[in-house]
Amino acid sequence: MENMAEEELLPLQEAAAQVRTPAPDSARVPAPAPDSAPASAPTPASAPAPALALAQAPALSPSLASAPEEDESKRHISIQRQLGDLEKLAFVTEGDFDSANSLNSDNLDTGNKQVCPLCPKEKFRACNSHKLRRHLQNLHWKVSVEFEGYRMCICHLPCRPVKPNIIGEQIFSKMGAHYHCIICSATITRRTDMLGHVRRHVNKGETKSRYIAASTAKPCTEILKETDTDVQVCPNYSIPQKTDSYFNPKMKLNRQLIFCTLAALAKERKPLECLDAFGATGIMGLQWAKHLGNAVKVTINDLNENSVTLIQENCHLNKLKVVVDSKEKKEGDDILEEGEENLGNIKVTKMDANVLMHLRSFDFIHLDPFGTSVNYLDSAFRNIRNLGIVSVTSTDISSLYAKAQHVARRHYGCNIVRTEYYKELAARIVVAAVARAAARCNKGIEVLFAVALEHFVLVVVRVLRGPTSADETAKKIQYLIHCQWCEERIFQKDGNMVEENPYRQLPCNCHGSMPGKTAIELGPLWSSSLFNTGFLKRMLFESLHHGLDEIQTLIKTLIFESECTPQSQFSVHASSNPNKQEENGVFIKTTDDVTTDYIAQGKRRSNEIITNLAKKQKTDVSTEHPPFYYNIHRHSIKGMNMPKLKKFLCYLSQAGFRVSRTHFDPMGVRTDAPLMQFKSILLKYSTPTYTGGQSEGNVQSASEDTVADRVEMSVNDKAEASGCRRW
Repeated sequence: MENMAEEELLPLQEAAAQVRTPAPDSARVPAPAPDSAPASAPTPASAPAPALALAQAPALSPSLASAPEEDESKRHISIQRQLGDLEKLAFVTEGDFDSANSLNSDNLDTGNKQVCPLCPKEKFRACNSHKLRRHLQNLHWKVSVEFEGYRMCICHLPCRPVKPNIIGEQIFSKMGAHYHCIICSATITRRTDMLGHVRRHVNKGETKSRYIAASTAKPCTEILKETDTDVQVCPNYSIPQKTDSYFNPKMKLNRQLIFCTLAALAKERKPLECLDAFGATGIMGLQWAKHLGNAVKVTINDLNENSVTLIQENCHLNKLKVVVDSKEKKEGDDILEEGEENLGNIKVTKMDANVLMHLRSFDFIHLDPFGTSVNYLDSAFRNIRNLGIVSVTSTDISSLYAKAQHVARRHYGCNIVRTEYYKELAARIVVAAVARAAARCNKGIEVLFAVALEHFVLVVVRVLRGPTSADETAKKIQYLIHCQWCEERIFQKDGNMVEENPYRQLPCNCHGSMPGKTAIELGPLWSSSLFNTGFLKRMLFESLHHGLDEIQTLIKTLIFESECTPQSQFSVHASSNPNKQEENGVFIKTTDDVTTDYIAQGKRRSNEIITNLAKKQKTDVSTEHPPFYYNIHRHSIKGMNMPKLKKFLCYLSQAGFRVSRTHFDPMGVRTDAPLMQFKSILLKYSTPTYTGGQSEGNVQSASEDTVADRVEMSVNDKAEASGCRRW
């Protein structure tokens, strides 16, 4: 038996002798010399521990299928390929164990009993081979975690001491069962936690241990290109749970809209202090600095250290100089190759976004956190300069689109249900939250545009300082009365008096004809316009100037929607003076007269400009687009073929109503027509899906006469019906 143990011990001793690098963990046992004492000889206390002590101690090592064979000896003994490899460790006599393993002659019979290599003597004493095999298979092997051909068995050795218990005058130190990670040497108690731990390593590409003495190569990265800007991304860059630097290719439309917004603002004054509060890869700030040049001073912030490092690398990749704390980063970092030139400077910061926005003032702030952005609105409006712009991107669409109503109530403080106009409802919820945050800082807002698409809700507002603007903004936050039967809706009237019957405000009569309560109160919501036509036309000009063809169709749709006119009536007239752009009847100078009209950075504007902005805020309400829209499929008649959408828009326009399409819904119609007239015109121009007998034809002709009468009545009474304004 002893000879057999010596034969099993020799390869372990030779492998342990090749280990030159000291273990990173204090529990690592030094390897013995090749000429160590025989296995049967006792080991003195002062001598180094034999080779098998390396196996019994909690040795931490990377043991992967791709690792070299000489590194396999450095892994912990609980990590094996087969059950037979685990059984071989039990064929060791008493003299080969270190005193730290708590195995002595009291619990080991050298004749025919063996000990468990993964359990101390208090848990499992020496036993026969068949009993030991059953113990290893049931207690250790069956509950193991598999990874790349290896099994991480549960270990009961004193590798992970638990807090000692004091009972009377004696101290009992309990040893907890745990697993040893094959990658990072961590010890984890539960099997489910170990599975998740290994899965996170695989998702991040960490399949090689950082404890290998040799220099490890950097994880493979990929370089993507978007609008002439190169960006280096990490593996799994499009999955936020698997990477620190998230990059979503589907948000390209969002980035281009914000770029056009900043480009339009840069024509008003320059240079602009711009902030990308959540940089991630830094793609948005890089596009600003690369295409707008000296017109902007870009600051990219992120709290994650890995993201900050990646942002700095992407800056050098695009020939942009990195500035940290108003100083150039390092001497070697800004060295460019021959023939290259520096395209601009970018300041990269690593701090909490709320802290940064409290410390510094900006002209343009973009908030794009993962999820809701309500936690950063107060800080954004604290130091934003007058006439500055705040853009907010919210990706918590599950709550905004009424899939998680309790989350919307918690984050935005509003009641919401699923409606046919749920996307515009989401945009008005975000604008209302932005308006309340601005009003708390004695600032008002002017909504430039609001976009709600599949993956995000984008709201861009201009900031107007002063309590007067704040009061005007607060008045535009109202509640909405929504009928759950016919989807009719109307904003509540202004005033604090309680009405006897709020159902009277609705144009429909569902409350009288249907049993029970038919309407619900939604909100608070933003009740004013969501678009600024003049600013959108300037954005369209900037998209043409920079060659952003993908968003031109969307911007044109927004312009149609803001004017509430069909596409055939749309035209962009060039101004006679190229230095001026008209925005709601107010001409804004853009290039030459910047220094005369705008004072030093961060100061208040002159009284003349503020007066012009006040006039712009008090534009005629009739020019604003009607709120919300109707879905033509939602109100279609069963058994009837609807007219084409373009033809239906012409029919509504011929009836004297304002009408346009909407970007919120491809089959949506924005109009000031009440729902009754909308349905009657839709029914008039619908055709039956089949041709029946004579009786059916009589019914059809009778229904057509009824519809004709209803439409004629609606046209005659249009002035009276349109008096019920829905604002």
